[in-house]
Amino acid sequence: MNRQQNIARLQQRQNPWDVVIIGGGATGVYIALEAATRGLDTLLLEQSDFGKGTSSRSTKLVHGGVRYLKQGNIKLVTEALRERALLHKNAPHLVKDLAFLIPCQSRWERFFYGTGLKVYDYLAGRDRFAASISISSEQAFKHAPGTKPDTLKGGVIYHDGQFDDARLLLSVAQTASTHDACLLNYFAVKELVKSSTGSVIGVVAGDQESGQEYQVDARCVINATGPFSDAVRKLDDATQSEIIAPSQGVHLVVSREFFPGETALIVPKTSDGRVIFIIPWHDRIIIGTTDTLIPDPLLEPIAQEQEIDFLIETANRYLAKEISRADILSIYTGIRPLVKDKSAGKTAAISRDHLIQVSDSGMITIAGGKWTTARKMAEDCINTAASLHKFPAKESSTQAVKLHGYQETSGQLTHRSVYGTDLAGIEEIEAAHPETAIPICEELPLRPSEVIWAARQEMARTVDDVLARRTRMLFLNAKATLNIAPTVAEILAKELDYDQQWCENQLEEFKAICKRFLPEVSS
Repeated sequence: MNRQQNIARLQQRQNPWDVVIIGGGATGVYIALEAATRGLDTLLLEQSDFGKGTSSRSTKLVHGGVRYLKQGNIKLVTEALRERALLHKNAPHLVKDLAFLIPCQSRWERFFYGTGLKVYDYLAGRDRFAASISISSEQAFKHAPGTKPDTLKGGVIYHDGQFDDARLLLSVAQTASTHDACLLNYFAVKELVKSSTGSVIGVVAGDQESGQEYQVDARCVINATGPFSDAVRKLDDATQSEIIAPSQGVHLVVSREFFPGETALIVPKTSDGRVIFIIPWHDRIIIGTTDTLIPDPLLEPIAQEQEIDFLIETANRYLAKEISRADILSIYTGIRPLVKDKSAGKTAAISRDHLIQVSDSGMITIAGGKWTTARKMAEDCINTAASLHKFPAKESSTQAVKLHGYQETSGQLTHRSVYGTDLAGIEEIEAAHPETAIPICEELPLRPSEVIWAARQEMARTVDDVLARRTRMLFLNAKATLNIAPTVAEILAKELDYDQQWCENQLEEFKAICKRFLPEVSS
């Protein structure tokens, strides 16, 4: 994961790459891993940073999708449960078993949800986590301290997975790199290159840092740009109709004092037809999510006032200590790359199944899906590419590939546990330079050693890369993160050999990003 070395590989390349992937989100990096482990020469180009968009802004759940049972999508649930188990097996430092409580108001509700979750357990088969159980009111309060007395007349406990999405994406990218994939962030694809017969045979991409452009030859080009899929499809054919129905989901982050237990709460009925989760994560509580149609996808989406109000009102129906806007530490917004279904009304009803489309020019677009099934999506995509381009590719092996940093750990996700075996490298930096082991501020756990590690080993190029994705500081406390940004900029500038003007530019850019995570500027 060294950007300059990968640029050198790109410059020295004389033969076409087998696969060029556009997009460095969960789907793109898993395709890179899938292709590389099957012996294909693989290049991935991301216009911004890896996981900048949707893939770092999820509800942090690796799950089969309880609500998809109600929709009758047994295939999606079964596939997702299988993939949940694989993620738990291959990245135990990043994926954990988490108990969820569904609050019930009557015996009928306990029977109804209990029966559905037994089906959920059954579909998981041997890969299931702990079995679901029906519990009394007294037991429910033990699992969910901090809830209002009249909200729990008993409940049902079931188990699903929780993860750190940006760190898992980075782990997949590092694993792909280990298998000789070439990955570049801040490389924007500007146009597609076509042969005299109209087939896509490469891309023109620009290095966002140097401004230099490259023509990259490829046997197969894959569009894995999520919400931005239609923009790339129109580079291929401007007359193509749009297939993406972008919908944004908002999450609020508050202190653990509002919900101090270790069990998550799921609100099964809301006014917009979705479920709402109240989840412990990295010593904070996440409340989400919404489902709001938007006209166009944005790289930095912003929460709407009504979305924030909806989440506060829904959470306060259950929380004994009610939250206000002043209590919100951070707000983050992600965009779902939903595939249009004209028969569906609300986006909550649109299927999370993925779509693989091959254009007349031979470009492959993969869209839809969900984080949990990204590995299977990648497998299906490379199967399509191998068939289309007659690649002598090996059979898929990613079901058994241990992800970078693999380490058996117990307990909840923590700021340090997500590094897995890489933590030893960070501790070496701290041992050599003890001052780097001291947290930069009291409100956040970030240490200078982790900024240095992000620059040297994880291809972090900006303050935003470090504070939003290599570490999760921006998601944990936006105001405190803005305060430490100057220190982070100085450390990063020293590592990347940049000057004071770069630091000032970085701080201006990060300030604009950070504002979108603060409740007072949402609109």
